[in-house]
Amino acid sequence: MTQPSSAEQLVYDWNTVAERPPLVACPPARVHDETLRDGIQSPSVRDPDVDAKLRVLHLLERLGVDSTDVGLPGAGPRAREHVTRLVREIVEQQLAIRPTCAARTVVADIEPIAEVSQQLGTAIEVMTFIGSSPIRQYAEDWSTDLIVRRSVEAISFAAGEGLPVTFVTEDTIRSHPDFLRELFLRAIEAGAGRLCLCDTVGHATPDGVRNLIRFTRGVVEESGAQVGIDWHGHDDRGLSLVNALVAYEAGADRVHGTVLGIGERVGNTPLDLLLVNLKLLGVYADRDLGALGELCAVVSEAMEVPIPVGYPVFGRDAFRTATGVHAAAIVKARRKGEDDLADRVYSGVPAGWFGREQEILIGPMSGASNVVHWLQRRGIEATEARVRHLLAAAKRSDHNLTEEEVHALLAQLED
Repeated sequence: MTQPSSAEQLVYDWNTVAERPPLVACPPARVHDETLRDGIQSPSVRDPDVDAKLRVLHLLERLGVDSTDVGLPGAGPRAREHVTRLVREIVEQQLAIRPTCAARTVVADIEPIAEVSQQLGTAIEVMTFIGSSPIRQYAEDWSTDLIVRRSVEAISFAAGEGLPVTFVTEDTIRSHPDFLRELFLRAIEAGAGRLCLCDTVGHATPDGVRNLIRFTRGVVEESGAQVGIDWHGHDDRGLSLVNALVAYEAGADRVHGTVLGIGERVGNTPLDLLLVNLKLLGVYADRDLGALGELCAVVSEAMEVPIPVGYPVFGRDAFRTATGVHAAAIVKARRKGEDDLADRVYSGVPAGWFGREQEILIGPMSGASNVVHWLQRRGIEATEARVRHLLAAAKRSDHNLTEEEVHALLAQLED
């Protein structure tokens, strides 16, 4: 039977069967990185030195990430030093990625951002934040008038310094619409160019995301201003990635994430997997994301965050198999000279798109195809004796054989 030459022709994609327009039909997505600010708020990570942060910055640039939060300079001398160095690198190397800085809705937090901006001669986007939900108001003893006043003062000051401003409402997903409408309209009037909707405690479901963004779009239309909408999500319910994609579909034009999803409690939307899915959905069809694995490795090492072996795409086991039937299908595809087919026949993610490759191991569940492939990939002749010897040892084992164990078995056979 003659087979199609393209792996794409061999996949019926139920994900594209829908009454609504597919995600790829949405406007181009902007992606904002929070690794070096919100990410380092994780209770288990190490705040990297500035050289490691520069490596992260350049990898984000290579991947086409639109903007990155370089820190909160109001937090102290070290934070300000790192912010200054990172922004200087963007200016001197003429990077396309845009710098942002976080700040409470307090003028004292925004002043250092304005000073660094003036010192280096470039605009730094101010992302000024305050809690807006009733539960937060009650805990903090904040009145709605206080929140509005602080917000307007902070936004007006930043805008007066000539800085672009994103108004960030913490816990937006649990905030009352009447108050949000008032707060958003006052923020826009004061000079906010973007509104950032936050799922600060990971409360949102996809329906909640759609409802909140639909509401916010209505407020923006009411204001008559050109205002962007951001989505910033956390992963307490394990929904952050799907919520970020739904937010984009619902009308947010910039979505936030952190590399490996690091952040407070269980973390944020994983930026790396967000990029992977945008690529697979066709939104980033022409973007080269081969450096994503390197970015994950750099962040893992610098922040001392191990990558789980089963982590999608970038975990050690993401493209490894020792199961005979799976390995046989991959081997047969490769024998047809179809690398793309081999990369897709037992994988929903093409490993080669993201700097990885399919890896076939030898273990208790393996067949002869595993052994033959393992030997041939290493330039070792797959003789009948070698295949039989290795497969017999694998069947007696309680684990997949390591590289060292296989070579030891081969040496044993030669003795």
